[in-house]
Amino acid sequence: MSHRRNISIGNVSSTGGTTGNEVYTYSAPWPVYALHWSQLPGSFRFAFGSFFEEYANKVRVVQLSENGQELVDVTELDHQYPVTKVLWSPYKGGLTPDLMATTGDYLRIWELCQVDTNPYDATDMESTLESQFVLKATLANVRKPGHSGNKREYCAPLTSFDWNETDPSFVVTASIDTTCTVWDVTTQQAKTQLIAHDKEVYDVAFAKGTDIFASVGGDGSVRMFDLRALEHSTIIYETTNQSVNSNGTSENTPLLRVSWNKQDPNYIATFGMDSNSILILDVRVPAIPVTELTGHVGSVNAISWAPHSRDHLCSVGEDKQTLVWDIAQASRNKANSSGAEPILMYSSPAETNSISWTPNHPDWVGIAWGSTVQALRL
Repeated sequence: MSHRRNISIGNVSSTGGTTGNEVYTYSAPWPVYALHWSQLPGSFRFAFGSFFEEYANKVRVVQLSENGQELVDVTELDHQYPVTKVLWSPYKGGLTPDLMATTGDYLRIWELCQVDTNPYDATDMESTLESQFVLKATLANVRKPGHSGNKREYCAPLTSFDWNETDPSFVVTASIDTTCTVWDVTTQQAKTQLIAHDKEVYDVAFAKGTDIFASVGGDGSVRMFDLRALEHSTIIYETTNQSVNSNGTSENTPLLRVSWNKQDPNYIATFGMDSNSILILDVRVPAIPVTELTGHVGSVNAISWAPHSRDHLCSVGEDKQTLVWDIAQASRNKANSSGAEPILMYSSPAETNSISWTPNHPDWVGIAWGSTVQALRL
């Protein structure tokens, strides 16, 4: 019996101190790509970036209004080139700075501050504090001379990054120049840089803990690295299906995204370019996916494991669908030779390109399609 159901739009009773709406919709003035929820406890706020194929781009922050009825603007910043990814810093307790990072041409670290916009007017008793971003660091992905015979340093664009949840001083970035770089954002220095793939690196993700991360790239492989032993890596999976490039030669299908299950670090999810299937990999049993999720009828664009559950994953795609999967159920279906089906689904008016699942409100996910951002209650 299928448990698949639609996520409805309407009003329900308020629970857990959040809002009574099931869907919040925000219309941006430009195409939206990157998206991420704030990690601060109690906040119902997220950042998202614009996607213009030109120099001038934007990052905007919105949050739930005080009356809980709509998403309202908090602040906006100018960003050079499209934002390939945006992440808020993991929250580790205490009075920590409200940091956000973005990638594109560089890795940039921002702090969201309360700024007095009228500090010299002593007669004005009204609050003049506004939220504004202050740029704290700009880190260039400079590839060292000697890599692949290069004679000089150069700065390559960044495709993605991940913020270490155990130690937020560490960030790992992925680049089109085949490298991954681990940064110490406290010292603003590169801790290590390594050639991770034979072609472009498209995504990277830390496992639970501080030492292990995985990457995927244009060579069609999932590779796992341990910062304690960087002289070698482990190939977890390689695509076997071949595609023909513009030169007429065959090559492995690139893998675009990787997501590590933080509740059970044995499992990784990934998907390939122009593929409608999501592969679930067990790092203890390389090479063969433990299950394959094929509920999308168009290419998958983004995936996210549930922050509170080892068994649930959400995906979005070109078919305008947001699907929630029960991986344990999918594995049982595979064992019984029956196909996996999503347990929840939501249909958007357009192709959906981004997703973020927040640990602050695990019953909510954020998605982006066209120039629209939505928060969905599951």
